[in-house]
Amino acid sequence: MTTNLKVGALFPDIELPNHDKEPIKLSKLTQPSLMDQYLGFPDGYPLILVFYRGFFCPRDRQQLPQLVQFQSELAVNYGKLATIGVDPPIVQAAFRAGLGAQWHFLCDEKRDIIKQINILDETEGEYANRAQPYTFVLRPDLSIHKIYNGWFFVGRPTIEELRQDLRTLMETRSDYCYEAYNTPEVKQVRIPQQTWIEGAPSLGANGLPVIQGIVRWFDLKAGSGMIARDDSDEDVFFNFTAIPGEGYRTLQAGTLKWTRRFGQKIDRE
Repeated sequence: MTTNLKVGALFPDIELPNHDKEPIKLSKLTQPSLMDQYLGFPDGYPLILVFYRGFFCPRDRQQLPQLVQFQSELAVNYGKLATIGVDPPIVQAAFRAGLGAQWHFLCDEKRDIIKQINILDETEGEYANRAQPYTFVLRPDLSIHKIYNGWFFVGRPTIEELRQDLRTLMETRSDYCYEAYNTPEVKQVRIPQQTWIEGAPSLGANGLPVIQGIVRWFDLKAGSGMIARDDSDEDVFFNFTAIPGEGYRTLQAGTLKWTRRFGQKIDRE
């Protein structure tokens, strides 16, 4: 049985519970980051979607550890990865923990999705009523860039093949070239290091309004955060480069912070 999906077609924007029973929609995984939105880069990110049989499958136990080794590279390349199986969340959570995986393990217990895309395994034995081991490489809009049929293990993508797929997709991004970041608009959000060489400039020196507020949250991994304004119910976005100084810079939630106002305003969450 071969999937009814083809390269170039849209993969269904499905929503499934993950290993923590949290509902996850595929388009949420590929959407542009908050930082991208403020920089004006709306492209989003590619997604590798792997359908696997289960923890008992020796081929899955060969493929998934390879993806575990690949996940740190995916993180710095901003590529996304998710797997889909039919086991309940508690089983998938245990398998995920044992692997040391950090991506979402999505649960299609009712087989709705694997039936919808025509990859339900109807053979006998322990593989029956599970997904055929397909891998889909999706563009940010969920259109299909590549399909790998892993019925035989040799049909499953190697890490190098996935790397080449991601390179092809990332090269289409509007910010793939250096020049996209070397603009006055972007430099208002991602402040160049040389701005702080002689210390922090006086507030308002760059002509932008100044506000006072409390750091609501700061994501160290993303290097971005939000400040709750004292004078309104709106929050202000900031990047870590707006913190004066050199080298490693961070902030704790609850810190009093003066900041230049840049980017769009958003409502409190």
